[in-house]
Amino acid sequence: MWVHLVGASIWVGGSIFLGIVLVPVLKSHTKTLEEMVALMVRIGRRFNKITVPAFVALIATGIYNSRAFIEEPSTVFDTTYGTILLIKIILVIGTIVAYIVHIRLLDADMERKIMSGQGGNIYVQSVRTKIIILGEVIVVLSIAILLLAALLDSGI
Repeated sequence: MWVHLVGASIWVGGSIFLGIVLVPVLKSHTKTLEEMVALMVRIGRRFNKITVPAFVALIATGIYNSRAFIEEPSTVFDTTYGTILLIKIILVIGTIVAYIVHIRLLDADMERKIMSGQGGNIYVQSVRTKIIILGEVIVVLSIAILLLAALLDSGI
């Protein structure tokens, strides 16, 4: 459980920090949209080195912690705990899909263009908007998952 909680702290806390603290600071300390997006890309790549292992640990410990329900699948549908766990699993899958799309938006060619300043404002704006929306979706899903985890921990 301890590893699960540390992983959740890194994943969710880091995501909230990026959105609430880092992005506003970047907006006020960069001269152009391209410069801001380039910094966000660099920070995001570094952030992934910490959060991806934390997310993998979350999934592994989540599977381990729910092993009783995996061994007896009927309890998922027969208990409130099982129903909440199932909703949590669905949200985790949604988070994984959103995260994969989020990081795939920046393929090597697009990242090169952004980092070299050759992306053009419309191009960069389009990518930026998609990344922000997906980032927000990931944070909202992650917070919802934490809420469900708290409900599960309370013994519902």
